[in-house]
Amino acid sequence: MARIVTLTPNPAVDITYTVDRQVLGETVRVRDVQRRPGGKGINVARVARALGRDVTTVHPLGGDSGRWIERALHADGIPARYCAIAGETRSTVAVVDGISHPTMLSEPGPALTDAEWEALLTMVAGCSGPGDWVVVAGSFSPGTDGLRLDRLISAVRRRGARVLVDTSGPLLRTAADAGADVVKANENEVQDVVGSGDTSHALARLGGAGSRVVMSRGAQGLLLREPDGAVFERTAVPDVAGNPTGAGDAATAGLVAALTDGHDVDTALAWAAVLGAAAVLHPVAGEIDAARIPDLCARIGLPPAMSPLPTHPERTSP
Repeated sequence: MARIVTLTPNPAVDITYTVDRQVLGETVRVRDVQRRPGGKGINVARVARALGRDVTTVHPLGGDSGRWIERALHADGIPARYCAIAGETRSTVAVVDGISHPTMLSEPGPALTDAEWEALLTMVAGCSGPGDWVVVAGSFSPGTDGLRLDRLISAVRRRGARVLVDTSGPLLRTAADAGADVVKANENEVQDVVGSGDTSHALARLGGAGSRVVMSRGAQGLLLREPDGAVFERTAVPDVAGNPTGAGDAATAGLVAALTDGHDVDTALAWAAVLGAAAVLHPVAGEIDAARIPDLCARIGLPPAMSPLPTHPERTSP
């Protein structure tokens, strides 16, 4: 079975504060606190593992926060490998009240030295092989340039694996130009990186070097542009409300799980929509409400036999 390897270049301790109401400039009492190993790649790995896929997650970790993430992933049974770094792993905070869109507070994270990045590149390449998918997801540490990402993509492709990069800014364009099989971002990020407010034009420019481009559009669903210019669209699952934090990562997990299993683009987008909705229904980022998946599949007309839920329970064992 093909493996899904996720790289989180800038992991974090994800903290979710639940409050009655967000009010700027006032003391706000926190009703509940949840802490999880976070970062987009870790979120993708967690959801893909919940779907029964063979997953390994790789990340740089440093300091007390990094050691906490290492212990927490081990306790959760998520196969993880890490490169030790000198800097302290960052934290991010989401403030959720069920009324307004969550407020996100995101630390920048530590810069990686050339030696630390080289060790990370070697580890990711060593975990991947023919037919595997490597998902590079999230922000990068301060000072990461395009050459580092270009070399990472080339190293993974030489191993026979396929690469999906989910990020933003100039490194999104670097990933597309470097030959990533899939690049993924939200609509604003795609338009910003190519300097065009026209969606069709932005997709075409970002995919000009041959990458598939996946654009998430929140409640409007997803678009996928093939290298030959064909565009596929999947509407979001209707009537879903909750915490959208981490929904994009769950959608990435669904998309890659479908592609890993050999499904077509339509099915991959359907799985992405279902998993994104299952994440919105869960109060904590990086988790899904798996019990709702059959209902969510039914809402978009996905046959039960095509559900992303695992059909082989033994896959989920550590």
